[in-house]
Amino acid sequence: MTIEQVIRQINDVTSKLIGASLSEEQNFPSEKDGSVYISGNHDLSIALKNLSYNEIYTTLEQEKNFNIKMMDGALIQLMYNFDKSNGMLKKCRLAFFPSPNLEEFQNNSEIYELDEIYADVISKNIVSTPIRFDYDPVNHIPVEHPNSHMTIGQYKNCRIPLSVPLTPNMFIDFILRSFYNTAKKKFTEQLVFDKTDSFDECIHDAERKILHFNMSK
Repeated sequence: MTIEQVIRQINDVTSKLIGASLSEEQNFPSEKDGSVYISGNHDLSIALKNLSYNEIYTTLEQEKNFNIKMMDGALIQLMYNFDKSNGMLKKCRLAFFPSPNLEEFQNNSEIYELDEIYADVISKNIVSTPIRFDYDPVNHIPVEHPNSHMTIGQYKNCRIPLSVPLTPNMFIDFILRSFYNTAKKKFTEQLVFDKTDSFDECIHDAERKILHFNMSK
């Protein structure tokens, strides 16, 4: 998987989400010195700071620090870093930040109840939980800090191993399948994301023996 393919996939998924009326606002990717980042000057460390989730989300939203803002307020980030000398992936961070404040939807629920997609949004028992996928081989420690891993919430030591770093297509397919598909409307059938191209496997043998996520072509 090359940097050109990653940029092409980010542009493609963004355009598809716009076409499906799932994206309310978007920033197309920029590339410099091997880094694929969100257009504009952003503090990317904000999502890792010791702040409340509300503060993190508000800062990301106000500073437009996202690739895609979904119609329910969720923010999506897709960032990659490649080694310019050999074209290999050095690092990536793919994140999903659901809106922590759903008062707008709950106060106008009669509008949104007509659409199945919002059934979860206006449900009182839904908890906004961010999800992040990282690839960080420099800090790899078998099992404790997998090369590629998923973090749920802002838990510092929550790192569920993945067999490979996720491509933009894999990530967006996961987000739509998990949070936006409904019984009557399957966005993952309407919006097909080719998952043939992928990064090399990077899971350690010890991590195969514990709960992990495996991606196959």
